Amino acid sequence: MAAKSAYRDRPEVEVAILDALVDRGDEGMTVFELRAAVDADIDRIEEALSNLKDDGLITVDQTETRLRVHPHDRVVPEPTPEPGDRGLIERIRTKLGL
Repeated sequence: MAAKSAYRDRPEVEVAILDALVDRGDEGMTVFELRAAVDADIDRIEEALSNLKDDGLITVDQTETRLRVHPHDRVVPEPTPEPGDRGLIERIRTKLGL
């Protein structure tokens, strides 16, 4: 999954970081995991993380000894329904025979 299109006009490394974080969902990523996922050197990754944090597009949590980076909710796109997944209204119509 990719970050929302509104955030895709940022520098390439920042977009790659956002995409990697969105793919990981709620579990987030360590800087080491981001370094493995993003094709850039550590200096560019650190600069991109700093810019993203300053702009409020990521959050950083430290639990125990691990630092984890998460995307802000506004960066994560709404999930698209599966082709066979019917919405609530459609299920009610089916139940009522409409």
